[in-house]
Amino acid sequence: MELREQGDGRPKTLVVDNWIAGRARPGAEHYERRNPAQRDDLVTVAPLTTPEEVHEACVAAREAQQGWSRVPAPARAQVIAKLRELLVAQKEILSRFVAREVGKPLREARGSVQEAIDTAEFFLSEGRRLYGQTVPSELPDKELFTYRRPIGVVGVITAGNFPIAVPSWKLIPALLCGNAVVWKPSDDAPGIAALFADLWQRAGLPPGVLSVVHGGGAGGAGEALVAEVDAGTIDKISFTGSTAVGRRIGEVCGRNLQVPSLELGGKNPLVILADADLELAIEGALWASFGTAGQRCTSCGNIIVDRRVMPQVREQLLRRAQLLTIGDPLDESVDYGPFINQRFAERWLAQRVEGLDDGAELLLDGQRIAPGNEPKNFRGDAAKGLYATPRIFDRVTMDMRIAQEECFGPTVNLIEVDGFEQALEAANGTPYGLSSAIYTRDAAAMLRFKERIRAGMTSINNSTTGAEAHLPFGGNGWSGNGTRESGIWVLDAYTRWQAVNVDLSGKLQKAQIDLEETPAEEPLDFQGLVR
Repeated sequence: MELREQGDGRPKTLVVDNWIAGRARPGAEHYERRNPAQRDDLVTVAPLTTPEEVHEACVAAREAQQGWSRVPAPARAQVIAKLRELLVAQKEILSRFVAREVGKPLREARGSVQEAIDTAEFFLSEGRRLYGQTVPSELPDKELFTYRRPIGVVGVITAGNFPIAVPSWKLIPALLCGNAVVWKPSDDAPGIAALFADLWQRAGLPPGVLSVVHGGGAGGAGEALVAEVDAGTIDKISFTGSTAVGRRIGEVCGRNLQVPSLELGGKNPLVILADADLELAIEGALWASFGTAGQRCTSCGNIIVDRRVMPQVREQLLRRAQLLTIGDPLDESVDYGPFINQRFAERWLAQRVEGLDDGAELLLDGQRIAPGNEPKNFRGDAAKGLYATPRIFDRVTMDMRIAQEECFGPTVNLIEVDGFEQALEAANGTPYGLSSAIYTRDAAAMLRFKERIRAGMTSINNSTTGAEAHLPFGGNGWSGNGTRESGIWVLDAYTRWQAVNVDLSGKLQKAQIDLEETPAEEPLDFQGLVR
């Protein structure tokens, strides 16, 4: 890595290389990542990795994994302990860089780095708890055991909206379990990926155990990494991104009888029942809908409201949304910042047309912020940033496209229902099943909702967003294939179970055959005890 001057008082540009087999590898071609809040700020220059370089990284990872898997798990965990120390020491610099590279507000960026710290904290002790089991045998002088074994080489592909938190969910447990990793980070966040990888090397990770290959997805390093499954150099793919790409990865892994980890999109419902604490519900709905400018897989897409309180919800949500502060992510007073990239901005613009064509109404007509139309609560550079005001669709029904399709951006739908059963039907009424929430004071409604909602995660009187490092994270349906990130549950994604039997009898014993049967006694006749 090197730093280049930009001039005009702007911070330096980070120039990064691929990291393959423990060595920096500059590429022949490069791409630029610019600050989405200040597009004249060149944040990172990164290489476009060729398929041949991706293959080389995978081959080197397979060789390195053999030695790494023989390091005792508690010793592997010491690398994670050191990583945690480095993350803590560099938290503020990393947070500010996240804010600069992907436009995440600084408060959220700090939370993202803290998530990586929390994940390291949790898993450093799991190195002493990669438990198997001792199982009793049905035969004498025989012992049965189970062991967790590493899978091998894991290909990791991550998105840009959580450029250090989500990679930590994958890299930390995968490496702890004795695997090697080839990581293709988001092309929206090559700089933070390079900084994170550098911390791994400083923490003492052996050369080749973690390689980083930069570039795009389709037609780039991401597609090349998935192709290595067919080549036999990758034993598992762990992917965070769109449902469409997740399907293609699932097809490649399926024909190779591999189980990928797929953390995909969501159209997450937030239900407000008539007895809800409306002030709390509005607070949660605003955060779920517009935090990170709506660019989370767990962002709220549909606010489902009992008709008895819809007028109050409509009025309060509109008022509060109009007061949101938008602008420079380094300004700690802003509620949300820019789009992460131009693609998300264009998709958000297209969604407005789709909603109106389907008959939805605009309670609040979100618009791209340009010079001359800045709202009074705007604190950014409208000429240089990818900013937009919040959008709220009203009179939305579940058969409309905007109620069914995910859209990354500051947009949300209001859907009116009559009571709990209709609310639950609407909440389960999309093909996705990632996150969900309900606001109510009724304990019975809380119970019925969490029992019957099809989402992988649900919140009671809290928003659809927010994950803790020791709980399973993931979804069902179009939101994933049932695998989970985080907590002890993710260990099953990065290990395979091995069953071992040790026969000390000195002779061949055949299970289910060489069993000594206890002779049955004649049953007593209890008939005389009753009439």
